[in-house]
Amino acid sequence: MKTLGFHRIVASIAMAFALIFGSQAALAQDAAEATSTEQLESVDPAQAADVADADAVVDGSSGYTPMAPTEGIGMPVDRGLDIQQQFSETGEYAYGLHIGLIWVMAIISLFVLGLMLYTMFRFRRSANPVPSKTSHNTTIEVIWTVVPALILLGIAIPSITLLAKQYEPIPKDAITIKATGYQWYWGYTYPDNGDFEIISNMLDDKEADARGEPRQLAVDNRMVVPVGVPIRLQTTAADVIHSFAVPSLWFKHDAVPGRLNEKILIVDKPGVYYGQCSELCGARHAYMPITVEALPMDKYNAWVLAQGGSIAGASEAGIEANPEAAPMQEPESTVEGAAGAGEFPVENPTT
Repeated sequence: MKTLGFHRIVASIAMAFALIFGSQAALAQDAAEATSTEQLESVDPAQAADVADADAVVDGSSGYTPMAPTEGIGMPVDRGLDIQQQFSETGEYAYGLHIGLIWVMAIISLFVLGLMLYTMFRFRRSANPVPSKTSHNTTIEVIWTVVPALILLGIAIPSITLLAKQYEPIPKDAITIKATGYQWYWGYTYPDNGDFEIISNMLDDKEADARGEPRQLAVDNRMVVPVGVPIRLQTTAADVIHSFAVPSLWFKHDAVPGRLNEKILIVDKPGVYYGQCSELCGARHAYMPITVEALPMDKYNAWVLAQGGSIAGASEAGIEANPEAAPMQEPESTVEGAAGAGEFPVENPTT
């Protein structure tokens, strides 16, 4: 009985450590959120926008050409069995944890299956006509209590680390972009670059096919971001709760009316990445996709100037947008019948 009490004490200590680590990480996350909020209030938008070399800005809109998506990159694939390939540091860490947990589950499942098969064969009725009357085995009880607790503790440490990575304090020189959810489309505002807003609606199937983009994920106006620099991505909503989610960037954040949420986002490689609203927000919830186009900084700056936006330091360097160049994206959606523009998609009239 003393030994049995000892193994319960050991198991309790292990679980206590898990709770301690968890509470410390939660406090660290709260502190990180508070720090990022303080930084947001204290940073000069002009200073925040000045993260690029102004000399690298391409004159006018000639430096920006809408990027064609790559099949299977930043989008779901037919018969896919795994999560999407990741293009952010946090996503790569999460993918490694995901694969590690699959191996843990596989090993545990095979071990339990082996025990079941061994028990069924070793202690079958024909081989053991007289059943054992053993009721307790202290060693086995210690093992099956302590080992699972240690496994859970081992899983908890990288899991909490992943949570902390997603809420790291946002650098002061991060570029701020605000995503606003509407019923049923998205608006993207660039407060550090002139505070202009881009309205994004889903393309119908015919137009998406013509552009070589996936159906029900392609949009008329993309959210354009720079590659390799910190982005303070803020989310809010104008009506009901939405959720801004891009799986291949491991980014998901609720957009709540009257609240400004924010998280850091750094895209590793140029490309086109697709997502969707992930919070049931009404009848046309399925028709407000997200398309993020990540560009090198010089091309991002060119796009900003083409939209009529501004870049800190550009005027001092004598860099201006070409007045004869039309914006590469219109501020308002011009696609007739686009989902979220007031009518249901023509090809889905009963949805």
